[in-house]
Amino acid sequence: MASVSPMASATVHAHCAAIDTGFVALGAVKVAFLGVVQGISELLPISSTAHLRAIPAFLGWPDPGSAFSAAMQLAALAAVVTYFWTDIERSVTGSIRAIRRRDWHDFELRLAVAVIIATIPIVVAGASLSKVLNACNSPLRTPLVIGIACLVMAALLALAEWLATHRRGTDKLTLRDGLLIGIAQVGALIPGVSRSGSTFTASLGLGFARADAARVSFLLGVPAIAAAGLHEIWELARFGLPLSGWITLGVGLIVSSQSSFLAIWGLMRFLERFSTWPLVIYRALFGVLLIGGVYAGWF
Repeated sequence: MASVSPMASATVHAHCAAIDTGFVALGAVKVAFLGVVQGISELLPISSTAHLRAIPAFLGWPDPGSAFSAAMQLAALAAVVTYFWTDIERSVTGSIRAIRRRDWHDFELRLAVAVIIATIPIVVAGASLSKVLNACNSPLRTPLVIGIACLVMAALLALAEWLATHRRGTDKLTLRDGLLIGIAQVGALIPGVSRSGSTFTASLGLGFARADAARVSFLLGVPAIAAAGLHEIWELARFGLPLSGWITLGVGLIVSSQSSFLAIWGLMRFLERFSTWPLVIYRALFGVLLIGGVYAGWF
């Protein structure tokens, strides 16, 4: 297990008000375990932040921090790009060809523009709230807030599943869809909401079939995932994260990328055969567990 020197630890605590780097104190073994948790929960609509806040608390570990959660999104990015590489490559090359022939109604170009539109709201909101989101002991990362967010999202996903028509395919995506899903994605800034959960719920509510809703959610979220992860890596570098911290983070990224790919693979096959009610029930129970844990004094 990686250890942290007293000097590195002091540096972390001295800068705690600027950025939360609680993961450094955990060491490589615990971070590898949390990497599996992050990888699975990041791309399922169940909130990775909720799990990375709750599971360490139940195990008596310190909060790994929002910086860890954001940086680990690069592992999810690698998994999404790998799994949907054909879709991404086709969209990029198809958009270039459409622009050259001035075919503004081309689907691949429409998808690319929808991705851009969906990214703008969360970039603006994320920049505005970055100091609150990344601060140590952020009020938004309390187990009570996360538990309430889990319950709210469980209710919204249940409503979307109940009312959804499941008739639209990815090829029916419009720029209006991109904007609405992008606005929903802003909710992911609140720990417990989940980026994939908010975008998947919005896509389902817009009438997309379950598997297509997941595909739309992942594709439209690529820039946001990349921006969040790269921004946090930049902040950690600017902060002066010690070498031991980078090694620990690297271990988490490697483990998380593998579990993220498996999570996508499993989710896509699950949604082709089943409804989202098991996910709704899981989210609701997890939210109740968090809120109950607060009042029982487990945290």
